[in-house]
Amino acid sequence: MSTYEDRLKLLRDELATRALDGFVVPLTDEHMSEYVGAYAQRLAWLTGFQGSAGAAVVLPADAAIFTDGRYTLQVREQVDGAHWSYQAVPETSITRWLAEHALAGGRIGYDPWLHTRDWVVQATAALAARGAELVAVDGNPVDAVWADRPAPSDARLVVHSDAHAGRTSADKRQAIADWLVTKGADATVLAALDSIAWTLNIRGADVDHTPVALAYAVVSADGTADLFVAPEKMADDVAQHLGNAVRVHPRDAFADHLRSLGGQRIAVDPAQSVAAIFAELEAGGAQVMEARDPTVIPRACKNAGEIAGQRAAQARDGAAVTRFLHWLSIEAPKGGLTELSAAAKLEAFRREDARLIDLSFDSISGAGPNGAICHYKVDEASNRPIEIDSLYLIDSGGQYRDGTTDITRTVAVGEPTAEMRDRFTRVLKGHIALARAVFPEGTSGGQLDVLARQYLWAAGLDYPHGTGHGVGSFLAVHEGPQRISAAWSSQSGGAEPLREGMILSNEPGYYKAGEYGIRIENLLLVERRMIPGAEGAMLAFETLTFAPIDRTLVDLELLDAGERAWLDGYHAQVRDVVGPLIDGAAKYWLDAVTAPLG
Repeated sequence: MSTYEDRLKLLRDELATRALDGFVVPLTDEHMSEYVGAYAQRLAWLTGFQGSAGAAVVLPADAAIFTDGRYTLQVREQVDGAHWSYQAVPETSITRWLAEHALAGGRIGYDPWLHTRDWVVQATAALAARGAELVAVDGNPVDAVWADRPAPSDARLVVHSDAHAGRTSADKRQAIADWLVTKGADATVLAALDSIAWTLNIRGADVDHTPVALAYAVVSADGTADLFVAPEKMADDVAQHLGNAVRVHPRDAFADHLRSLGGQRIAVDPAQSVAAIFAELEAGGAQVMEARDPTVIPRACKNAGEIAGQRAAQARDGAAVTRFLHWLSIEAPKGGLTELSAAAKLEAFRREDARLIDLSFDSISGAGPNGAICHYKVDEASNRPIEIDSLYLIDSGGQYRDGTTDITRTVAVGEPTAEMRDRFTRVLKGHIALARAVFPEGTSGGQLDVLARQYLWAAGLDYPHGTGHGVGSFLAVHEGPQRISAAWSSQSGGAEPLREGMILSNEPGYYKAGEYGIRIENLLLVERRMIPGAEGAMLAFETLTFAPIDRTLVDLELLDAGERAWLDGYHAQVRDVVGPLIDGAAKYWLDAVTAPLG
């Protein structure tokens, strides 16, 4: 259809034919993924919103789109306020909004393959108070009106080597089997795509920038597994790798298999499994036991092989970013660069490494005011020139077989203002405070979040996103359950204890709407720290990311002696790690911009 208004009308007409008085459109897929394949981009198709978190509700006369603080500016630029009302989360929620706006006695539809059972329970209760009903649809009505909807990817599975994985699939499946025995369960359903990829040591290409395949798995207490994946995705080497202990079925046989498990006790993660999985198991007579996906913590706590790979990938990636920053320092002052051309050049530097498989996400390339949009996604329509006397923010990463990277640098093009330098230095002070943190075992990311915000808070400032997210090993660039976030709910990850081997980002920022954005991001590895006389186990962070931090944006008067020492020490590490991987003018530039502070 030619406009988003047309698409909204088509959906409303479809709902009317189904005797529905509304429908909920989440931004997820059947696996509760954050990033989804093109076939599942229903929210973007319907509204134009390109962010990675959000949802919408369509009623006969009202339509609302729900986003959090990261997308306050972006949603208003991409979604027409004449047809959609903007709803801020967590100030409101879909269920609260429905309780106020759904028609009394109305029927609100939802796709049971796109929502958790907990959400269904909450929404049912909220609508009941309104005298309305939540109705599971058979076939998504958005799909019915999306005429040119892409087909799911048919990319083939690939083997993720034991050397990169650090453990064999057989070892991982046996660990899950042992866990099932302790729980008194017969099997567990793995619905999260990264859980399946990690468990079976396979990777795919079904989601942009995330090397996973559309599949489901059921792992049994005897260490065997059933994998449900489209047959065309299988190759001989993958079949040989999986072996006889992994039975392969067509993906569309998954629901029937769940119904065949009657009489068995099946563990299901309520946070990562959609309502339809529970419904199919219960319809077949299985006893469902709610339990966290047993791969979540082992996947988050990287083993020695994964850590070694991550260090190697970070070094190569840091060299690519450093070459880019050197190039930018020469070309940006000349004028003529744009957000798109700069992002393309950084990708070109990364692709000089033949081991790069993909970017880890669409680069956030924000010039001037676009840098103030936290999760900005540049396109031809929004593309801005990188202007003199402005700030440029580039948040980017790569997917390598030995690691996943994510780094943000903010640079001054020309002369920064005193305010820019003040804000940048406050962000840097928070970044340093978190990087230097030492904390007792059992500490959560939520308890550390204030370290990164304190210097902004002292000036009456803040930023509208978490300080850190987990990162996978040649998997999702956003990986749970660990986070460094002010949000303390169990679902947000802010309350999750940090454990040795976890990798998280350290990315405080500051955003002045309409003017500029600042973010400094490195990845951190949680490590055990030996302290003489300590009365308990202590943890700390090892910085994994190495590329110069723009010192022209640092107000040295705001740094204390310890912070100056950290910055000098960090830049010495950058020279040691990245220096041997670059040469020529870029090497001379690196030595100059990382020299000790005067």
